[in-house]
Amino acid sequence: MTDVLLTLIARPDVEELVVDWLLGREELSGFTGEAAWGHSREHGRFNLVEQVTGRQRRAVFHLEIESDQAQSLIQAMRDELAGLGLRYWLVPVHDSGEIP
Repeated sequence: MTDVLLTLIARPDVEELVVDWLLGREELSGFTGEAAWGHSREHGRFNLVEQVTGRQRRAVFHLEIESDQAQSLIQAMRDELAGLGLRYWLVPVHDSGEIP
């Protein structure tokens, strides 16, 4: 099987919901989360401060997972987390491991 890195981007107001959902998934052994800024020229959903700075806070999650499991997970998100405005991408993982 080929491993991929699934990256999820979420608004801060839905971060805890996404964390709880991911923690409840049996196929995941863990994931990494971090705070980030989303930058865009499309300011339709930005508040005034965000429009001036051109950025919004975001929560980012990284999951290393088998490719076929990633597709199933994405479909489950479409079914169970619809309406949260999540964004994602998949990239191949050429190597990974632990350096003790």
